[in-house]
Amino acid sequence: MDAVTLSELRKPRAFPAVSVLMPTSRRAPENRQDPIRLRNLLAEVRRRLQEDTRVPAAAADQVVRGLEEAAGEVDLRHAEDGLVLFAAPDGERHAFTVDQKVDERVVVDTTFATRDLVAAFVRSPRYWLLSLSEDCFRLWDGQAGTLAEHRDDGFPLRPAPIDEEAGGRLSRRGVPHGDGRQRNHMKQVVAALENVLKHDRRPVVVAGATRHQAFFDEAAGPDITIAGRVDGSYEGASASRLLELVRPVLQSYEDLREVAVLTELEAARGLRRYASGISEVKRLVDEGRGEHLVVERGYYAPAVATGGELIPVEGRLGALRGADVVDDAVDHVIETTLEYGGEVTFVSDGFLVDHDRIALVVRF
Repeated sequence: MDAVTLSELRKPRAFPAVSVLMPTSRRAPENRQDPIRLRNLLAEVRRRLQEDTRVPAAAADQVVRGLEEAAGEVDLRHAEDGLVLFAAPDGERHAFTVDQKVDERVVVDTTFATRDLVAAFVRSPRYWLLSLSEDCFRLWDGQAGTLAEHRDDGFPLRPAPIDEEAGGRLSRRGVPHGDGRQRNHMKQVVAALENVLKHDRRPVVVAGATRHQAFFDEAAGPDITIAGRVDGSYEGASASRLLELVRPVLQSYEDLREVAVLTELEAARGLRRYASGISEVKRLVDEGRGEHLVVERGYYAPAVATGGELIPVEGRLGALRGADVVDDAVDHVIETTLEYGGEVTFVSDGFLVDHDRIALVVRF
């Protein structure tokens, strides 16, 4: 899953675009129930589509068949924590597994229910690890629990000799001596890293000896977000070894980030750039004013569209029927925020108890 795929999945589809979400088990004997639960959910889809007068019989059959084919692409014996299936009347279908629990539900709408994919995408630590050494600078792509060397965009970078105008006294080989040489090399590293960040912005963990990190700090600009540091030279270290070193650094960064969200919301409240509650947040997001949406992971809000507004209602997801029913208004808010270029942060349930479970920092 990447940002481009996620953006494509958020686009409107012809009705009915159907999403099936189901928690799965990683181990036996619990996972033996997963195929049964999935069959029951697909039966619910068929029933709902057959009962909906807006859905032609041929479209209902095509969507159900698409979901069945998508489900067939997943081996439930080796599942993660959640299964997400999408299908639309034009034959489009998708299957995803995510490493976090999802709430079991069927959503019938004009868009796919992407909130769990967004949550997995946002929640899973995605970062760059920059490894600094004397003459080789490596960039590692960190996603969830994996780490792979990024061999593109000039990395690994082994700087060529630098001319005298680049700074530093030259040796007989034409390379600046000592600190001048390292400073010039680090400027090349920072330029290459900033180019990567333009296309895939993530926090950066910097690994290297204290001296090399100091040179990096001199050259680094404000566009580089430092998530943390690993002290020491690890040139030649394996991905698994680097992953062990990075894990506590990322945990500390995520803990601080969640606390920082509350500080940001309080500051926005003081500046009158703040909103909370699904109705007010939805209105502002629809106006394109959402800069940073913060929502609890387990918050869902069924709603009814009335007079151009979404009115939240009590009830189980998928239990309401009718043309004006929106299965989950929170999904709508999340997707619209992202469409307008806003940021979405998921926090633990109960974290926004003073903010009606969903809050927004507005642009103006």
